[in-house]
Amino acid sequence: MEKQNILSQKLSITLIILILARLGIFIPIPGIDHDTLYSNIAQNSLINFLNIFSGGGLSTIGIFALGIVPYINSTIVIQLLTKTIPYLEKLQQEEGEIGRQKITQLTRYLTVIWAIIQSIAIAAWIKPYVFIWNLNFIIDCLLTLTTGSLIIMWFSELITEYGIGNGSSLLIFQNIISGIPKKIYTYSSEIYKTESLIQILALSILFILMLVITILIQEGKRKVIIISARQLNKNKRLNSKSYIPLKINQGGVMPIVFASAAMTIPSYLLKTTKNIIIVKIIQTFTPGGHLYIITYGLLIIIFSYFYSSLALNPEDIAKNLKKMGASLPGIRPGINTSIHLKNILNKLTFFGSIFLFSVALIPSVITKVTNIQTFRGLGATSLLILVGVAIDTAKQVQTYIISQQYNKMIQ
Repeated sequence: MEKQNILSQKLSITLIILILARLGIFIPIPGIDHDTLYSNIAQNSLINFLNIFSGGGLSTIGIFALGIVPYINSTIVIQLLTKTIPYLEKLQQEEGEIGRQKITQLTRYLTVIWAIIQSIAIAAWIKPYVFIWNLNFIIDCLLTLTTGSLIIMWFSELITEYGIGNGSSLLIFQNIISGIPKKIYTYSSEIYKTESLIQILALSILFILMLVITILIQEGKRKVIIISARQLNKNKRLNSKSYIPLKINQGGVMPIVFASAAMTIPSYLLKTTKNIIIVKIIQTFTPGGHLYIITYGLLIIIFSYFYSSLALNPEDIAKNLKKMGASLPGIRPGINTSIHLKNILNKLTFFGSIFLFSVALIPSVITKVTNIQTFRGLGATSLLILVGVAIDTAKQVQTYIISQQYNKMIQ
């Protein structure tokens, strides 16, 4: 009964915080012509992409317009620095809980700096839509957006500590989900106009295919069996329950997020130059251009390898196995184990990046087959986040339920 109450409390805390975070997006910053702003940025591909993570906050310029983005950016930067700065690496690997708390504190400080920078950039960007653009407005905008971002960071940490699931992921999940009803209405209107059963079937089949591939990417892993003297049974057979799970997609959604963000830059640059030669070059990297798909695929592969190297270090795994007196079947401990694991990771990362690229292309395929342009609004990035967060949160809930059933059995 106590476990059930704990689960109910965690679910209640999570829902309350998510509702508060969503309401803050619709509290606008005063002094802005919001109608003109919304109509003029509707076709801005970069802002539309960032709106995925802010739940439309950049369209409304509400107090939570920055959302969780500064905190995520700061987390990524700290992760990169941890791999390159010995002091931070020592904090993470040797200092235990105290070291992790120091890294968390550094992430918070960096979030403040990042939020201030983004707030200043937004204040400059919305200048044409501000009634009275002066120093007072800039200060008000900076303080409001920065404070809102810090509140969202606090919300995410509260959910992670006292609620269910990862706070940052759930906040992004909520923002994506909030835009789906509008997209479904738009899709329904387009399908109703076309009145083509073939288009409807093609849309349904390809969407299901996209969902299945996404789940396979998120859950797919290779089991690398490990052995030790204690794990060999009387028949000298390997114990298949002892293994290292290596995921196909080590980088999660981040490779496709960064690749998608990078591919929005050419569309933005088109609006900043009038040189005919430069425009023609940039157009080859925009949707429909000759180099768009090739560049997009290469970026996904590059970022997949990059984040795979951040997620797992074969040398560290080999050292830990050697310390535990364990090894891989047929592979000598030490450098041979490291090389073997690195080869496996490289192959998995390559196949994982190809899967990600396939998922990223499906919206374009659906658009060509059905002529429904708005399907791009629910692309691979959004779907990967939705599936990943849903699976992780469901696993946590399932863990609490199993724990509750176990307690009943032993009572």
